[in-house]
Amino acid sequence: MAGLLEGRVAIVTGAGRGIGREHALMMASEGAAVVVNDLGADPDGRGVDPGPAGQVVAEIEAAGGHAVVNGADVADWEQSKAMVDQAIEEFGRLDILVNNAGILRDRMVFSMEESDWDAVIAVHLKGHFCPTRHAAAHWRARAKAGEDVDARIINTSSPSGIYGNVGQTNYGAAKAGIAAFTQICALELGRIGVTANCLAPAAITRLVTPLMGGEENVTDEVREAMSPRWVATVATWLASPAARKVTGRVFDVRGAAIAVAEGWHKGPSGVNPGDPMGVGEVIESLLADARPNAGMDGLDDPERG
Repeated sequence: MAGLLEGRVAIVTGAGRGIGREHALMMASEGAAVVVNDLGADPDGRGVDPGPAGQVVAEIEAAGGHAVVNGADVADWEQSKAMVDQAIEEFGRLDILVNNAGILRDRMVFSMEESDWDAVIAVHLKGHFCPTRHAAAHWRARAKAGEDVDARIINTSSPSGIYGNVGQTNYGAAKAGIAAFTQICALELGRIGVTANCLAPAAITRLVTPLMGGEENVTDEVREAMSPRWVATVATWLASPAARKVTGRVFDVRGAAIAVAEGWHKGPSGVNPGDPMGVGEVIESLLADARPNAGMDGLDDPERG
């Protein structure tokens, strides 16, 4: 029986390890040819190692699938274009772009260095824009040529971005930007047959285990319950033709739980009286009626106000 992605071609960035690796393996198992992109950098973005991407490609090929290694820096304009071109040259087309590459440089805002901010914003936010821009231009050209395009962009936000987390002003700001970027791409690209959706996943990866006290403190039960494979199942379905009517959405994915993360909506409203003292009274009244901000679980957290 044909897989969900039979005959489709995908690029998965940051696919050498963690969530990206599971995306690449599962999409290949469902019939997609995959460009496995990964710099092989350390968790903080330093260093280069082509080994992890090569291992994923070898695993896909051993299972009878088709894949190639790509070592592009996704935050680099020309390298991102070359990555899109590689997919087309190797496999004849591009149907799916999964933007997943990421790093962490956590600091409290009063301790964060400029380089910590710049590196995280570059890899996450610009690293989503550059591949998307070149893929979108390719799909637009195909649509203008009269082709019936049915393409997918799947981006990667985080609970830290849509709900907020201490010590991650750089990471959270980038991930919040990615959620907004996704919604706007959906508005702009829908008319040419491209959907754009976003995952806000929680999973056990090498970026997360240090925050949990290290590998030795993660039990087998937790590792299975929060396996990146759960996230890949959602991405793989979103990449399929069956998801052609789903676009502009952010999905909170944690183990077997899937939720729609609902974006900003206008809440209680009032009338500005035109003087600061009166404004304060209006705002206090509005806040009394407003939902509190969400905690990292995505639920109302009265402690956050």
